[in-house]
Amino acid sequence: MRRREFLGVLSSAAVAWPLAAGAQQPDRMRHIGVLMAAAADDPEYRARMGAFQQELARLGWTDGRNARIDTRWATTNAENIRRHTAELVALAPDVILAATGTTTLAPLLQATRTVPIVFALVIDPVGAGFVASLARPGGNATGFLMFEYGLSAKWLELLKQIAPEVTRVAVLRDPTIASGIGQFGAIQSAAPSLRMEASPVNVRDVGEIERDLTAFAHSANGGVIVTAAPEASHHRDLIVALAARHRLPAIYASRYFVTDGGLTSYGPDLIDQYRQAAGYVDRILKGEKPANLPVQAPTKYELVINLKTAKVLGLEVPPMLLARANEVIE
Repeated sequence: MRRREFLGVLSSAAVAWPLAAGAQQPDRMRHIGVLMAAAADDPEYRARMGAFQQELARLGWTDGRNARIDTRWATTNAENIRRHTAELVALAPDVILAATGTTTLAPLLQATRTVPIVFALVIDPVGAGFVASLARPGGNATGFLMFEYGLSAKWLELLKQIAPEVTRVAVLRDPTIASGIGQFGAIQSAAPSLRMEASPVNVRDVGEIERDLTAFAHSANGGVIVTAAPEASHHRDLIVALAARHRLPAIYASRYFVTDGGLTSYGPDLIDQYRQAAGYVDRILKGEKPANLPVQAPTKYELVINLKTAKVLGLEVPPMLLARANEVIE
């Protein structure tokens, strides 16, 4: 009896030990890929990545502990983006963040229709064919709109308020992406009601930007609208410098143009987009499907005005506009 009892205890322990050991094992490391169409030393995009990682940590995902984050800084070169896209997809991560709008989302969806993708800063995902609808994306991608096309007309209105003499506007846009065409179309449609004329300037080539803006500045009463485009962000130092050199009042889609010396900007809080993207990454890692997560619009917008630049241009910013501003740089 004693021998049988001993063998029974031993057998029970043999079954229990693996179960106990399994219960003590930590959760498996989850793999998150990030594709960024920007230079690795760009402080603006570093800040966005910082916000993304901070929010992931707040949600319980820490790089090196229970998550591995592979970030590819692809610049805006199309060949680099394709190469880094292939590398990330080959790693078979649990989810990929398409961190810079259409520029990163389009090649990722060409490379995979199975790996879950969360995107940020995409303007028209339905029109571009990335999702079936905003409410029900239906595929392997979902995320956050940068804004709707109607916002583009708001830039025209704000520019007219801050610089009433402007009657001609150079619209810097990327004509190779649907959102570049759509943003210009919205501005062009709104221009007649404000007695303004809109002319496109492409942002794909540095020489073209400088040549076309210089030619535009030869006539009086000109202003500039810089639409949301990765190439515009990449060349922002040049664009801000050209606007200053030719004394062209300019409005931008993003705040960081104004902190770099631009006149004014109006657009969504971009840092907040990356925090929200981290929330969707968290939900996917916990088992939800991109097809069932609705594409969301921004909830925070910010108007930023650089009074120093306004003074150099000889502009008197209306008090009502200053009162509405989220940030005034003096």
